[in-house]
Amino acid sequence: MRPTLEPMAAKTILNRVRVPAMPFDWSINPYRGCQHGCSFCYARSTHAFLGRPADDTFQRHIYWKEGAPDILRGQLARMARLGRMPGHVAVGTATDPYQPLEAKAKLTRGCLEVLADYGVPFSVTTRSPLVLRDLDILRRARVLSVNISLHTLDMRIWRRFEPASPAPWRRLETIARLADAGIPVTVFAAPMLPYLTDTRKAAAELAEACAAAGAGRAMVDFLRLQTPEVKQWFFGTLERHDPELVPAYGRLYYMRAGLPDSYLRPARERVEAEFRRRGLIGRKPKEDVGRTPVDGRFGAEGTGGTDGSGAGPVGRADGHAAAACDEERAGSGCTPLQLTLF
Repeated sequence: MRPTLEPMAAKTILNRVRVPAMPFDWSINPYRGCQHGCSFCYARSTHAFLGRPADDTFQRHIYWKEGAPDILRGQLARMARLGRMPGHVAVGTATDPYQPLEAKAKLTRGCLEVLADYGVPFSVTTRSPLVLRDLDILRRARVLSVNISLHTLDMRIWRRFEPASPAPWRRLETIARLADAGIPVTVFAAPMLPYLTDTRKAAAELAEACAAAGAGRAMVDFLRLQTPEVKQWFFGTLERHDPELVPAYGRLYYMRAGLPDSYLRPARERVEAEFRRRGLIGRKPKEDVGRTPVDGRFGAEGTGGTDGSGAGPVGRADGHAAAACDEERAGSGCTPLQLTLF
């Protein structure tokens, strides 16, 4: 079934993130909805802000922000005149900026070109090898990190919970090619799924593969089901594919969005230990690795660093959805939710 693709008017593309704990202060999301349609995606409920259901409409009806690169260029030109440029722009906090539509629409590519032209530091989060198309831009830009989301190597789990996304081995290849090109790569090992991806053996295999591919850092986080819509959709997927786990998940997530500490603490320690053993957690972030752009606008005031945040998010990814919600909250009554970036 082919998705419905609909342009939407946008006044701004660069959106302020008002979450003090975040290592970025602005976000860009060129698309609403995501063709990957992962069963655990926290952004599914944002379709409700458009009057759409939070079911598979999220992956079947995709909105693209018409003229996004030009709008962004206008925003940055105004900010440059005021001498107040962004310190860290996170691209893809709500939906994947390299979902299949991007291959033709090239909104993300256009936005990255603008960020590179103005010397604005940025990070990108994706599951897709399509990011490799834009290596020419990434090589000259102030890239803090390309974050590749990868939480399992198990093909069975991948097919059941995120079948429309690129396969795990393709993401490992993407990590390797980015690393070979000198682009800093962080693995978002999230969401870890209780009883499925958080065993010591699974974590060791994943950490070893990521380290071998050349990832520089890793972030581990666990499944959160923050809204009723997201919880209902995920449990429906779980019941279809792993019905024997439904009672256990019901106990873990009953009247809560996240895991109880009694489960989370040992699971986190177990998984993170494997990444730490391979040097992917606890590694000191690199300094700004950006290149001076050809148009000379690198040195605008306010573009020189990330307020101590280093190359991309540090520790947990809580708050990316808060950033996404902050972007959509005007007129929606939405309050920032501390969700986890998957």
